[in-house]
Amino acid sequence: MTERVAVDMWFDPLCPWAWITSRWLLEVEQVRDVDIRFHVMSLSVLNEGRDLPEQYQDLMKKGWGPVRVSIAVEQAHGGEVLGKLYTAMGTRIHLGKEELGRDMLVGALTDVGLDPALADAAESTAYDEALRASHEAGMRPVGTDVGTPVIHAPGPDGRQVAFFGPVITPAPKGEAAGRLWDGVLLVAGTPGFYELKRSREVGPVFD
Repeated sequence: MTERVAVDMWFDPLCPWAWITSRWLLEVEQVRDVDIRFHVMSLSVLNEGRDLPEQYQDLMKKGWGPVRVSIAVEQAHGGEVLGKLYTAMGTRIHLGKEELGRDMLVGALTDVGLDPALADAAESTAYDEALRASHEAGMRPVGTDVGTPVIHAPGPDGRQVAFFGPVITPAPKGEAAGRLWDGVLLVAGTPGFYELKRSREVGPVFD
């Protein structure tokens, strides 16, 4: 039997592209010998001090709440429960089109059987140091000119590789998900490989 390996993904609940990538990774977990572990990064942290359009600045202000609550849950209940919370948040944000705010957070926490009072973390700076540490751990190997998703995984030769993406829509299913994983790992593990990109013609598809 092939030994299963850990693959780590950093997400911000706000990002629809990260959400699609995360659903793809959960498909990959079913057809390849990998175990997906979710971690928190923050677009609000990433964009601090940057000159942003007013609408995006407002989104970044609202973005602190979900990542703070995510860190609070991870600290209290561990990474497996964090992954369940991410699924609950993403379902509400991206599929349900719920507004960011306390109602969404309380609903997501309730969905996974957690204390709704954990939503109080959204307005607290008590988790910011841990949030920034998690963010830094994910972003350090890939730099600050990318966002989320970020993935760390053992490359074809067993050495760790880290990369932004893939940005895909919709998420491949079954063996198609596995084939994409094989290809992504191959290019990411190639020394000197940095970028493969084309213009997006469609928005996120959450099928």
